[in-house]
Amino acid sequence: MAASLWRAVMGTGAPPADADSAGGVEFWRSPERAGWLTKQGEYIKTWRRRWFVLKQGKLFWFKDSVITRASVPRGVIPVASCLTVKGAEDVLNRPYAFELSTPRETMYFIADSEREKEEWINSIGRSIVQHSRSVTDREVVDYDSRPPQAAGDS
Repeated sequence: MAASLWRAVMGTGAPPADADSAGGVEFWRSPERAGWLTKQGEYIKTWRRRWFVLKQGKLFWFKDSVITRASVPRGVIPVASCLTVKGAEDVLNRPYAFELSTPRETMYFIADSEREKEEWINSIGRSIVQHSRSVTDREVVDYDSRPPQAAGDS
């Protein structure tokens, strides 16, 4: 059932088992950040401990911390679609909580310590900035390089 749910959510014929089906990301090799977080379920709002891997603008999660090429992610969040990542202790009334928001939803996580929470927020925040599609090189305007306007132009 999990495989069919994965296919329905991801729109693929099979769950990912390699870099091609994981958006070209070799999540099993040299992650930018990896570690345990407790994540609130999307539909049934229970809390589950999962191993998270942040790499190349994607946040993957797994049931187990031993990740190989054959590992199947339980889910993935493309960080370019995220708007904010920030502390959420006051929202959840739980220590070390943080939230990750997209235009469609807000996901909640709990780290094991304040330090871990801050490191995840910083890592995800950097990745959002690096992979954001809101400003691309083509859209950047260098105002200093524009030709000066004539005296009558305004």
